Amino acid sequence: MTKIFFLKKEQIKYLIGKANGYCYATDEIMVKGKKVSYMYREKPSRHDDSGWVFTAGTESPEYMDNSENTGIYALNTLANYDPEIIPFLDSPFGSAFEREKGTGKFKKVPLITS
Repeated sequence: MTKIFFLKKEQIKYLIGKANGYCYATDEIMVKGKKVSYMYREKPSRHDDSGWVFTAGTESPEYMDNSENTGIYALNTLANYDPEIIPFLDSPFGSAFEREKGTGKFKKVPLITS
């Protein structure tokens, strides 16, 4: 199945000041264009992995278990989809943030591990 992304390649601009590697994001963001609602940073397993994972917050466990619903993207690409994540990108491993209902601002929350 070919994914049709919410933003076209020509719309992606250079927004972050350094190469931060890749991240994981769900199709709710990348295909449907939803804003990031929950993001967390784990210790990466490879040198080019930023450790960041981004979700829209509406994904079920079954949705997340299906690898076809996620993808690996340049961190700069995610910054184009939701520039409000940029101030948090240098947060340490083990950080997690959730968008508050009502204000739309991100707040630090405990990292949920399975």
